[in-house]
Amino acid sequence: MIRKLQVGFVVVLVICIAAYLRFHHSKPVFEVAYAANRQVILWDTSAEIREAIGTLKYGDRLDVLDHFQQQAKVRTTKGLTGWVAQSDLLSVDVWQKMQDLEARATASPVEGHGHTRVLSNLHIVPGRESPRLRQIGKGIPVELFERQAVEVPAAAMAPASQPTHSEDGDNADAPAATRKEDWWLVRAHLADQSTVAGWILGRFLDLEVPAPLPDYASSAGMRIAAWFELNRVVDLSGGARPQYLVVGTRGSEGQPCDFTQMRVFTWGKQSQRYETAFVASDLCGKLPVKLTQAPGGDASFSFEDWSTGASQQRRYQMHQTVVRRVREPGAAPEKRKKTHG
Repeated sequence: MIRKLQVGFVVVLVICIAAYLRFHHSKPVFEVAYAANRQVILWDTSAEIREAIGTLKYGDRLDVLDHFQQQAKVRTTKGLTGWVAQSDLLSVDVWQKMQDLEARATASPVEGHGHTRVLSNLHIVPGRESPRLRQIGKGIPVELFERQAVEVPAAAMAPASQPTHSEDGDNADAPAATRKEDWWLVRAHLADQSTVAGWILGRFLDLEVPAPLPDYASSAGMRIAAWFELNRVVDLSGGARPQYLVVGTRGSEGQPCDFTQMRVFTWGKQSQRYETAFVASDLCGKLPVKLTQAPGGDASFSFEDWSTGASQQRRYQMHQTVVRRVREPGAAPEKRKKTHG
């Protein structure tokens, strides 16, 4: 009799364990995803009347257990299960591409610094219709690495009589088929000390160009794309004055060249102000500009030029305040001009 009771108890125990594993523990995982926003609320149900049971932070790894309409049931690495909005998730593919962008930015030279002028979206590739990686706030410091000109989608074009000022369109004064806009690969430095890389619409950035370069560039009709400190000289007071290379374009954004002109600004010891020591405007330059500084204050810089319709390297050397192009043997001499002011 006792033996029968023992066998019956074991059978019941096995059935209970199997039922527990089936209904409480072995929910199949559809996919893996990551939290896509700085704060993601985890809800106890997908119903309209619900309670928050937790908060996820950007990048938290999640197991997706189920989908319902625009919501997903997820399980955190700590075992907490709840519901989140589908738009608050990043797929594994997008997450990996984001890591690739971070590595790409880390391996690239910085072409400029700035900050976001408005609430902005970071995208996985340049273009308004590309997947969004993350939204970042106004005034976020960024480093700039690459520029690409991308066609504005027809749906984002606004009539010329109805200008808009958002990512959905700006003043439309050219046909949709020919209008392009600048996108920049940037790395944003967030308030929590983390960084995130992605593509951002160029007009959403304010460049932090050191004074008085913006005034000098504006008087020359140049829209600055990038700038570089070549070296430093001592002024009459004994202080150090940086000397700059500035590259940019004329006209509107969306041009095929990253820059079409460049200027070198040096410090005049007698005039005690910056002077335009070198000007070149016969180029179609592509970033990055590679800068090399030598002992004694000399510097050289080079970049890819497409002004002839084919790629070629341009290299310049600077000695004191004199900048000259380094040409291959047999090349025609360059016409250049030197101005002051």
